[in-house]
Amino acid sequence: MSIAAVTPDSSRRRLATAGKFLVLVIAAFLTLAPVVWTLITALTPANVATGQTEFGPGAFIDVFQKIPILLYTWNSALVTLLIAAGQMLSAAMAGYVFARFDFGGKRILFGLILATMMVPMQVTIVPVFMLIRGMGLSDTLLALIIPMIPTAFGTFLMRQYFMGLPPELAEAAQIDGAGPWKIFFRIYLPLAAPGLAIVGILAFNYHWNEFFRPLILTISEQNFTLPLGLVTLQGNLGTGSVATVLAGVVLSMIPAALVFVFGQKPLREGLTAGVSK
Repeated sequence: MSIAAVTPDSSRRRLATAGKFLVLVIAAFLTLAPVVWTLITALTPANVATGQTEFGPGAFIDVFQKIPILLYTWNSALVTLLIAAGQMLSAAMAGYVFARFDFGGKRILFGLILATMMVPMQVTIVPVFMLIRGMGLSDTLLALIIPMIPTAFGTFLMRQYFMGLPPELAEAAQIDGAGPWKIFFRIYLPLAAPGLAIVGILAFNYHWNEFFRPLILTISEQNFTLPLGLVTLQGNLGTGSVATVLAGVVLSMIPAALVFVFGQKPLREGLTAGVSK
């Protein structure tokens, strides 16, 4: 009788586990199938003479022959890393101010910063372009870096993170004679490392793949970032090799994949910080 009582529950658990497993398999397939197809297509370019596909690295060799991919990669890395570092610093400082200091208009100012998250980039690109041109930075990498250093999302995230840290740390440091800058850089900033990791990784992932702003703000090929440079592989009227284009896409995925692999632990720690409190 005890076996009969347990069997329905165990059957339901098995069905629930099987259902979850099936959902995960379908989600994994939908996520990985385009990546696998891209890799297979890049490794099987069509032979121009015979028209048949051949397995090999020929498409990857074509990428290096047709475009200065190392230059484009350097431009993307420089722009992305400087933006990520700038956002981490500006978000940490702004978030700390909003979390630890009281001043007139604080709530209104913070609300205005959050409101900018609802404004599409396409709306602000023309004023940004006019300001960049007025500063004499047209068609430079600085035109891509400077406007992106302030971050509303990063400010909000770091404010919430600093609000979760104990204020007694600052009080103890003040008793020991530490000033505001020392308290921030020596005490709170190291404790906010998981939050900074989230801001940096998200900024890197977004701006490494960014296409719209470089298309508008850069003209010279020597200032092209990697996503913009890969478009030239399509050739005139899209007559380029699909395998070559996808080989360039695969090469551009490698740095982002490495950042995800090595940044997975701090990103996970930052997202789960405070859950056990």
